[in-house]
Amino acid sequence: MGKERCDWVTSDPIYINYHDDEWGVPVHDDRKLFEMLTLEGAQAGLSWITVLKRRGNYREAFEDFDAEAISRYDEKIIAGLQQNAGIIRNKSKINSVITNARAFLQVQEEFGTFDQYSWQFVDGSPIKNDWDSLAEVPAKTKRSEQMSKDMKKRGFKFVGPTICYAFMQATGMVNDHTKECFLYHQK
Repeated sequence: MGKERCDWVTSDPIYINYHDDEWGVPVHDDRKLFEMLTLEGAQAGLSWITVLKRRGNYREAFEDFDAEAISRYDEKIIAGLQQNAGIIRNKSKINSVITNARAFLQVQEEFGTFDQYSWQFVDGSPIKNDWDSLAEVPAKTKRSEQMSKDMKKRGFKFVGPTICYAFMQATGMVNDHTKECFLYHQK
């Protein structure tokens, strides 16, 4: 008999590993936070597994999410990224990574770290929810709406309230493992 997991997890080993080892685990490393913000933005309109399977390609294409390097990308690099079959080649999404890298660096300058900035939306501590089923888990919350509004004001792109909530879940700001999941009591 296997472990009970959240209902969104399929039998795909990539999904299982992501769920078991990353999703809902608090992240405080700025580069990792930028990676997850980028990947969540890339997901807009797509399934998470589509992005997750391209994660290694994203790391390579975007210099392991080095915001400083990405902030200097020019039209030639953007054109090359649009030809990269290993990532989602939507020009708006590619441009958003560069725009977000610049906004990310400004946030680091203002707050010291992106970690300090992003975790303020949950008062610095993970929020543990008590959901019985996936149907109860919201797509967005008041906190993700506040984060989205503030990030948009700072120039970030692809940061709507639903993307921000997915980012909060992915980086452990919110623990949305459902009660039947073996990780519910561990995280």
